Amino acid sequence: MYSAAKLPTVLATGALALAMVSCQSSHAPTPGPANPDPARSIWSAPGGSGGGRVASPSTSTEPPPTKAPGTPPAPVPSVPAPTRSAGLTRWQLAGQRIIYSYPGLTPPASLMRIIRAGEAAGVIFFGENIASTAQITSVIAQLRLAQAQSPVHVPLLLMVDQEGGLIRRLPGAPALSEKRIGQSADPVAAAAAAGTGAGRTLAAVGMNVNLAPVLDVYSTAGNFIDQYQRSYSANPDTVAALGRAFITAQQRTGVAATAKHFPGLGWAATAQNTDTRPVTLSQSLATLRGTDEFPYSAAVGVDLVMVSWAIYPALDPNRPAGLSPTVVKQELRGRIGFTGVTVTDALEAGALAPYGNTGQRAVAAATAGMDLILCSARDVSQGEAATAALVNAQTGGQLDTAGFIAAADRIAELRARLH
Repeated sequence: MYSAAKLPTVLATGALALAMVSCQSSHAPTPGPANPDPARSIWSAPGGSGGGRVASPSTSTEPPPTKAPGTPPAPVPSVPAPTRSAGLTRWQLAGQRIIYSYPGLTPPASLMRIIRAGEAAGVIFFGENIASTAQITSVIAQLRLAQAQSPVHVPLLLMVDQEGGLIRRLPGAPALSEKRIGQSADPVAAAAAAGTGAGRTLAAVGMNVNLAPVLDVYSTAGNFIDQYQRSYSANPDTVAALGRAFITAQQRTGVAATAKHFPGLGWAATAQNTDTRPVTLSQSLATLRGTDEFPYSAAVGVDLVMVSWAIYPALDPNRPAGLSPTVVKQELRGRIGFTGVTVTDALEAGALAPYGNTGQRAVAAATAGMDLILCSARDVSQGEAATAALVNAQTGGQLDTAGFIAAADRIAELRARLH
């Protein structure tokens, strides 16, 4: 989410000084009401006008229009069977797919209102949001209180990049980078210890999702993913074993793990950074499946998978992986068999420059089969624009209602398992 030229960054001064680099970037659920209010429910009849919350088309200038005072929210069309998303308005349903970010140390009032309205899935935190463990713990308590006041009765997804080594937003474990883990005397034990440490570090401040581990299999020493020691190994068997150990150990702490960046950035050259520009990786289909994707087949039970913004001609020559139904639906869901939650890398990434504005990118990602849309520009209006575009696309039939609700339900099931 930053260019390579800006890496590494610093979390804080003094005792909390840690070098950082960005990512390339899971209780029983509360059931929906038995007799929901027709004005608020997905069980009401189709064809709602949308009232004051219907935003301008996704091709319009951002930010999206604001809610008209006193205007009731539009209902979502009826669906054939009960779902975890029962009782949500269109805007709440769309919001279940949006991860927000904000600048500085204090969440803005606009974000707190969105959370209290039940129109956010979660928040991602960066170094600029964290001054100390006490400060971020207080912020998270405020966000959790806002969520408790909302009509959506599952926890927010509160996420951070805590890969280990240079890539840590929070002080504390894991101290070792993935590369150092791979080179250690007992790599599997070290990976498991890192996963446990990462989970405990996040849980201690109230976070519940780690955007780690990286499962990229680096092809050349010093290349994009290896230069910051973010890959366990050049051997896919090693990456698979260590990634599985990290994931299993971390998720035992109650913190969800995210395997990234499917189908793999291990072949990216040093300057091939999807945060800053389009990237095409032209390895053969046999190499993609036999090397790059191999660790994902072994990552049994991982809660989330982040999909890369690189283009892989062997799979889809025309679209970045996270905008490609071929990659998301056929390769990850179909061939690999992943049934958890998918999450995009940063929606503002330079790799998506040819693919329109925030709203157009969000709709393209949802169309491809991505569940969570990561709005990490540290600007609340980015998440609002993505939400508005999803509402318009779902209302207008561009996004299939059943598929839309299925994505929201996967996310709700994950949130219901977390604290």
